[in-house]
Amino acid sequence: MIGAAAATFFLSVSRIGFASSSQIVAVRVWPSSTYTRVTIEASETIRYKHFSLADPNRLVIDLEGVQLTGILQDINKQIQSADPFIQTARAGQFNSNTVRLVLDLRNEVKPQIFSLQPIGEYRHRLVVDLYPASGQQDDPLLALLQDYNKGQLNEQAPLGGKGRTDKNRIITVVIDPGHGGEDPGAVGPSGVYEKDVVLRISRQLKKLIDSEKNMKAHLTRDEDVFIPLGVRVAKARKLGADLFISIHADAVANRTANGSSVFALSENGATSSMARLLAKSQNDADLIGGVKISGKDRYLAHTLFDLTQTATINDSLKLGKLVLGKMGNLNRLHKPQVEQAGFAVLKAPDIPSILVETAFISNYEEEKKLLSPAFQQQMAEAIMSGVHQYFAQGAVLART
Repeated sequence: MIGAAAATFFLSVSRIGFASSSQIVAVRVWPSSTYTRVTIEASETIRYKHFSLADPNRLVIDLEGVQLTGILQDINKQIQSADPFIQTARAGQFNSNTVRLVLDLRNEVKPQIFSLQPIGEYRHRLVVDLYPASGQQDDPLLALLQDYNKGQLNEQAPLGGKGRTDKNRIITVVIDPGHGGEDPGAVGPSGVYEKDVVLRISRQLKKLIDSEKNMKAHLTRDEDVFIPLGVRVAKARKLGADLFISIHADAVANRTANGSSVFALSENGATSSMARLLAKSQNDADLIGGVKISGKDRYLAHTLFDLTQTATINDSLKLGKLVLGKMGNLNRLHKPQVEQAGFAVLKAPDIPSILVETAFISNYEEEKKLLSPAFQQQMAEAIMSGVHQYFAQGAVLART
C-alpha cells in the first residue's frame, strides 16, 4: 500500500475550488532524434514551476491557474513509442488551482521551458524542450542548438566553402526543407502541410546530389522538427557549404495564383511587394515555431553588407537564374526573374544561397502536383540541373 501511495503522489486529485484563469486549448508533442518538444497552448499565459526527479527520471511541471481537462488527461496518447526522450506522460489536479504534469523520461534531460506570446493562429504557449543531459558528439545539430539556447551561436562561426582553395575537394550543398515541427508552413486546400511536402522534395534532391562523385548534400532537418533560422544558417557554415538551397511551397489568399519562383537576398530592399511580404512571412518562422533566445544572432539581425556578401549575392543570383530556368521547363513561372528581399535564412555572408518556392500549395491544381511523387522527383531534378549548370560555368573556380 505504501508503494501504491507513492506512485500516485504526483497525480493526487483535489476538488476543484474555482474557475481557472487559463483554459488549455491544445497540447502537442514533437519528438525527434535531437530533441523533443511539448507545447501547451492556452487562452492566457500559463504560470508554471518545474523540477526534476531521478530513479526513475521524471520532469514535473506544475501548471498554475489551470484546471484538469480531457486535453491534458489524454496527453499520453500523443507520446510515440519511438520518442527518444519521453516514455509516458500523465496529468492530474494537484490542488484546487494547479495541474501537475509528469513526464516519465527514458534518460536524464536538460529541459528548456519558456513561454511564447500569441502569433498567427497560435494563442499563448508554454514550450517544453527536452535535450539530452550529456552532449552527443556525433550530433552537430544538437551542439548548434545548445549554443543557440546559450546565445553563443555565432561566437566562432567558421567560413563557408568560399574560404577553401582545394579545387579537387568535395562540393558541399546544404538543403533546407522549410518550416517543421510546430511551424507547419502553409496549408493547402486539402489540409496538406508545406513542411511535409518540402521535406520530400529535399530528400529527393539530396539523393541526386549524393549520387555525384564530387558532391555531398546535407539537410538542415530530416525529421518533422523545428529548427530556428539562425541554426540552419550556422549549420551550413559549420559544414563549410558551397551552396545553400531552401525549399518551400508558396501560398497566398488568392487560390488562382500559381507558378514557381526563386529568391535571393537583397542589399537594397525587396524587388517587389510580393517578395517583401514573402520574406516577412518566412522570417516569422522563428516566432511561429518558437525560440527562447531572440536578438542574439548577428547574421540574422545584421543590415550592413560588406564586399564579401555583395559577391555572394551576385553568385546567388547566378545560381537562382539557372535554377529558375530549369524549373520553367517543368512548371509555369510565377515571375520570370529571380526576386530579392531580406530573407533571414539566406544571410550567410559567404555561401551563395537561394530560396525556391516550388509551386503554390494554396492552388488546388498545384497542391495536387506537390503531392505527386513524380512531380517531387521532377522538381528535385530541375533544381539539380540548375546546380549542375552553375558549376559547369566555372562557379567553383571563380570562388576558390
